[in-house]
Amino acid sequence: MSSNDTPLRIAIGGDEAAFQLKEVLIEHLGSLGYAVEDFGTYNAEPILYPDVAVTVAQAISEGRFDRGILVCGTGIGVAIAANKVPGIRAAQAHDTYSAAKARTSNDAQIVTLGARVVGPELAKSIVEAFLANDFPGGPSTAKLARIREYESRPRL
Repeated sequence: MSSNDTPLRIAIGGDEAAFQLKEVLIEHLGSLGYAVEDFGTYNAEPILYPDVAVTVAQAISEGRFDRGILVCGTGIGVAIAANKVPGIRAAQAHDTYSAAKARTSNDAQIVTLGARVVGPELAKSIVEAFLANDFPGGPSTAKLARIREYESRPRL
């Protein structure tokens, strides 16, 4: 939940390798009272995960959702793809400490997980840790400002 008891709006998506894990997470988050929108995939047929990852990242960038969860086989590919959207910080996490730090130190809006790396119960805990934390500012603020500065520079 967010600090004002309004449910966070969560965008979730993944590829066929993580379809079952995504379904488990959707059910779990719904049971916790989160508003979740599924961006696919909707079955185990192969897809191009960058399409789902960028769609989720764009929805967050546009302010339609507060946080995102992306899942693929390792969590790596969807993180790389989501981070191509300006202003988005997607962080791969395979433990609860990293998930919490993704929020508190890096103000990540998206957590990525690997269905071939973490099991369903650990994935639930990782997502809960990610959603339970906020960015408090402090020493990391200057670091995030520098990331935004690099991001805004013209390409060579």
